[in-house]
Amino acid sequence: MLEELKKDVFRANQRLVTSGLVVLTWGNASGFDPESKLMVIKPSGVDYDRMTADDMVVVDLDGKVVEGGLRPSSDTATHLEFYRNFEGIKGAVHTHSVEATAWAQACREIPCYGTTHADTFHGPVPVTRILTEDEVNSAYELNTGRVVVERFRGLEPLAVPGVLVAGHAPFTWGRNPQDAVDHAIALEAIAKMARLTELVHAATPAPGLVQYVGEKHYQRKHGKNAYYGQK
Repeated sequence: MLEELKKDVFRANQRLVTSGLVVLTWGNASGFDPESKLMVIKPSGVDYDRMTADDMVVVDLDGKVVEGGLRPSSDTATHLEFYRNFEGIKGAVHTHSVEATAWAQACREIPCYGTTHADTFHGPVPVTRILTEDEVNSAYELNTGRVVVERFRGLEPLAVPGVLVAGHAPFTWGRNPQDAVDHAIALEAIAKMARLTELVHAATPAPGLVQYVGEKHYQRKHGKNAYYGQK
């Protein structure tokens, strides 16, 4: 079942390690098949160096395991909330990458300080609110997804393909699992650049990128008349 998607999700999980975004078992990637409405996700707590594509777990939109002999990731409910609410999302990633997690722990969005940021994120990288005690104690992972969806009211998830969960860590997504990994890699680089920018401007606040330059960089890659890359 969904053998190609399993392989793609497995490769996405491996890329998180080789890209330096995941240590130990601190992360996961998933993929969604809109036709069957099934998600493939990494199993919980399995070492990356002994994990195979056959270990990927298939679940339905209610979180019920459809195929697989291992428990799905503990973040399954969070990923499912993205697929239920964000149209066009077919891949999602969670990491505890150092730079992006630092911004999440500081409960700060990442401002757009330059064109590198604007090439991927249309505006600041948002940060959620802190979950309430009741939300943590009742359905923590599901409510983590819900506060992300709440934060994205009025935002386009495919234009802003990631978020910082306050006090926690980043999630990214995309049109497929590899796209979601690309956004996780970009987010980590952007987070580091923003931190260094603020260090350079320690004496005075760092200016944000002028709006029209940021808009140009986003639109040339993602807009109606995009001209970056090959057709």
